[in-house]
Amino acid sequence: MQVPNVKKALDSVRDKVFSNIHSNNLIYNTCWEDPRCDRQILHLQPDSQIVMITSAGCNALDYLLDNPKAIHCIDVNPRQNALLALKIALIKHTDHETLYQFFGEGVHPQAKTVYKEKIRPHLPEFAQKFWDKKISYFSGKGLKNTFYFHGTSGSFAWFFEKYVQTMPRTRTKIHKILESQSVEEQKQIYSQIEPKLINFMVRWIINRHLTLSLLGVPRAQRQLIIDEYPGGVAGFVTDAIRHIFTDLPIHENYFWRLYITGKYTPTCCPNYLRKENFDTLRQRVQNIHIHTSTMSQFLEANPDQYSHYILLDHQDWLAAHNVPALEDEWRLILKNSQAQTTILLRSAAMRVTFFPDFVQEKVQFIDNTSDSNLKDLHSIDRVGTYGSVYVGKMKP
Repeated sequence: MQVPNVKKALDSVRDKVFSNIHSNNLIYNTCWEDPRCDRQILHLQPDSQIVMITSAGCNALDYLLDNPKAIHCIDVNPRQNALLALKIALIKHTDHETLYQFFGEGVHPQAKTVYKEKIRPHLPEFAQKFWDKKISYFSGKGLKNTFYFHGTSGSFAWFFEKYVQTMPRTRTKIHKILESQSVEEQKQIYSQIEPKLINFMVRWIINRHLTLSLLGVPRAQRQLIIDEYPGGVAGFVTDAIRHIFTDLPIHENYFWRLYITGKYTPTCCPNYLRKENFDTLRQRVQNIHIHTSTMSQFLEANPDQYSHYILLDHQDWLAAHNVPALEDEWRLILKNSQAQTTILLRSAAMRVTFFPDFVQEKVQFIDNTSDSNLKDLHSIDRVGTYGSVYVGKMKP
């Protein structure tokens, strides 16, 4: 009889650890969703009004290339919004070279001076308070010598980089695979490094709640994977990484290049960092609006008929911890939607079962198992770490 109580107490501690990490840190220093797939799903138009989770802001800037009317970026973590605000200020008030040094290289030798003289005056107060303390992330000094080794997910990437350094031959092969120009070459190299890269110790670390909390994965998502995937979290991650490195062209995969090296290259980077897009982004960046709140709070305060919602995977957590809040969010989404509104979300689960009945009555969902086009897009997603992707359309 004590075992359930022990588990309940342990789960409570795990949730508090995640909440403490998420409430007091920058979690995501880059977006971990593939906007190339998203833009094919969303079909954004000049009259589109998007409501989305901010994350690191990379994808909101990517969507600007389709010239939507407005993008409302929502996040309960003000640090994530401060990151997007910094990117916007760099685009509006500096040049492409400066932007690329900050967010392509992750390092600018005069970061503090550029921040103080050119960027800080144009940031909202909450972003100023954050970057006044953290602009040194870009200094290139210290053990974490790039911005992308900061934040909780960046810290995990830094630990991984140090771990790989203990295996010089494996490290050389990992960097060689990033330069591969054929999937066949990738397969040959990866078959040599997987046993050393993902060994017993790494599997043990991956399965730990603290590790996943640093990566922004709450207990609810961890449990979804454990319940549904053979081998649990370690098995899922192993198969996902194998798919990324043996089935998809890695030379264009800026997500994993960044995670491995701590920086992008001019030819392997998000669209917002490409020089040919800089002027377009500068002309359109005023269409991004930042809000520090929950999704429900935003919709209550800003009622409208929005055309697109991009919910990432945050409803996994709501479904496990706060069903009334999940239902409230859906009621507000339905109330603030057009006849043809598109809703995009991802999940750690292979199949989502938490949609309320009143939502399914009004929204037609397709997923990567029921729709061939979505299945194809899911299979070429360069991130490759979600169990499923869902797209909802309002029923006539």
